[in-house]
Amino acid sequence: MSEKTDVFGIQLETQFIPAPAGQEHPVLVFLHEGLGSVRMWRDWPRLLCQQLGCAGLVYSRQGYGQSDAVADVRGPAQQSPDGQIRSGRLQPDYMHREAQLVLPELLDRWAIQRPVLIGHSDGGTIALLNAAHCDVHACITMAPHVMVEDMSIQAIQLAREAFEKGSLRERLKPFHADVDCAFWQWNDVWLSEGFRSFDIRDTLATVSAPLLAIQGVADPYGSMAQIDDIARHATQTQLLKLAGCGHSPHRDQPLAVGQAIEGFLKNLRA
Repeated sequence: MSEKTDVFGIQLETQFIPAPAGQEHPVLVFLHEGLGSVRMWRDWPRLLCQQLGCAGLVYSRQGYGQSDAVADVRGPAQQSPDGQIRSGRLQPDYMHREAQLVLPELLDRWAIQRPVLIGHSDGGTIALLNAAHCDVHACITMAPHVMVEDMSIQAIQLAREAFEKGSLRERLKPFHADVDCAFWQWNDVWLSEGFRSFDIRDTLATVSAPLLAIQGVADPYGSMAQIDDIARHATQTQLLKLAGCGHSPHRDQPLAVGQAIEGFLKNLRA
């Protein structure tokens, strides 16, 4: 059952998964993809929390799931004088803002310290950016984006065609209160000229927490260069490259991903 958490006057959909009795492991915090939400994760967070004996927090970013929509999502980008509330189109720094402003405030509201971050796609990038600036127990990133590749842009252009002319809009509707807000805020910023220079590789050297990076070999949104570059800049990184896997490792290869995360965290406890 989800509820709402107020963050800077924005109501964000949140779902807390209690830990099994007697367990006191770090809380797993799940950060969704560019078109994701609490519901889009389906049962995977709950099953992983059961497997690991951990509590979990899942939330939908503004404009996704049942969280408040972004006002005038395709209009000019604007923000309040204090910089806390934005409206209009997302700006190229939207993942930095989520990682450094929104997520720390949300975790403070839930009194969560030193979480294990588990991020997918955009959420994987947000996890890395948060771990670069905040104290986390560990960071697990699946199919992240540390720079913009031509193949990513091509895949996102195809997603726009599928949303406008195909069935993607109808397939996304069950997961978002405002499906047009969810889609356009992501699609517009990724296809904007200002986003082509997005690159966080130099930031990765400041990530000191243990790091597990997972990528599917058949991911149309990013090549192995994404996680190889993470390992190059953050040398403590463990890599998992999955054959027969696309952009969503936790859906395409849930057993392999669950086992890898369990082994990774067990080694940290040891």
